[in-house]
Amino acid sequence: MTRRDVADAREVRTVAVVTNPASGQGRAREAARTVVDRLSADGVAVVEIHAPSAARTREQVREVVTGAAPDAVVCVGGDGLVNTILDPLAGSGVPLALVPAGTGNDLARELGIADEPARAAELVRSGRVRTIDLGRLEPAGHDPMWFATVTCTGFDARVTLRANRMRYPRGRSRYTVAAVAEIAHGIAVPYRIELGGPAAEVITTEALLVAVGNTTTYGGGMLICPDARCDDGLLDVTVVGKVSHLEMLRILPALSAGRRIEHPAVSQYRAESLRLHAPGAPATADGEPAGRLPLTVRVEPAALTVLTP
Repeated sequence: MTRRDVADAREVRTVAVVTNPASGQGRAREAARTVVDRLSADGVAVVEIHAPSAARTREQVREVVTGAAPDAVVCVGGDGLVNTILDPLAGSGVPLALVPAGTGNDLARELGIADEPARAAELVRSGRVRTIDLGRLEPAGHDPMWFATVTCTGFDARVTLRANRMRYPRGRSRYTVAAVAEIAHGIAVPYRIELGGPAAEVITTEALLVAVGNTTTYGGGMLICPDARCDDGLLDVTVVGKVSHLEMLRILPALSAGRRIEHPAVSQYRAESLRLHAPGAPATADGEPAGRLPLTVRVEPAALTVLTP
C-alpha cells in the first residue's frame, strides 16, 4: 500500500451517476441502468446526470459536488466522459468510480477496473480509495484543461481526431484504421520540447509525434508511455522522431497490439512540466480536442480521488 492509498471505511448514502448514453455505441445506457438498479437496491440515493452536452454535464457535476457532495461520482462511459468531469472533481476529494463503457477505457484499464457494470458498481461500496495524479494543459488561446491519461500532439493527435469522426469500426481497431489513413500525411515537423523539474532539458528535433502520459496507454490499449505511473508526480514523454512511411507501418502493429515500441527513433523522458512548440501541430487530451501547439503541460500530484479494486 502506497502513501496515497486510504483505508475505505466510508458509509455510502448518495451517489451521482454520470452517463453519456452514446458512449460505446449506446452500451453506456444499459450499463448505467445496471449500476443505478444495483445501487438503488442497496438503499443508496442516486442522482442521475445525462445532460445533452459536455458543457452541461460538467455544470451539473459541479453543482452536485459543490452542493451536498455525494459519497461518490460514478462515471459510466469512456475516457472522454471522464475528461469532461475532471474539472469539478479535481481537488474536490469526492471519489470517482469508473464503469468502463466507452471506446477506449484507458483510465479504467490502468486502474484494473473490470469491464463488467455489476462488478464496477460494487467499487462504490467496497473499492479502495486512493489518489492519482492529473495532467494540466495550458494551450495557447484556450482555457486550461485537465487530463487523466495521455496528451498527444502531431501524428497521434491527428489519428485520434480522425478516429473520433469515424463510426466504424469499433474499439481499438478504429484507431488502427485511422492511423493507416494518416500515415500518408505523417510528415515530421520541428519540435522544441522544454522539460521542467529536476531533469530540466531542452530538446530540439524533428518528430512525428510527442505523447505526454500520466498513464501508459491511449486509444484503447496502445502502449505509448510504457513506464508511466499515475501516482509518481511525473509525466512520461515519448518522442517518435522522423521516420519513413515504411517504418511507421512497422511501428504501428506493435503500438496497436499494446506492445512496447523498440525503435531507435523513439526516445523517452520524464518531467514535472514541459513546454511544447511545433508549427500547427494539433493536440488532444484523453482523446478530446485540446487546440494546437504551443502548450504547457504540468503534473498535479494526487489531484483526483478514485475507487479501485
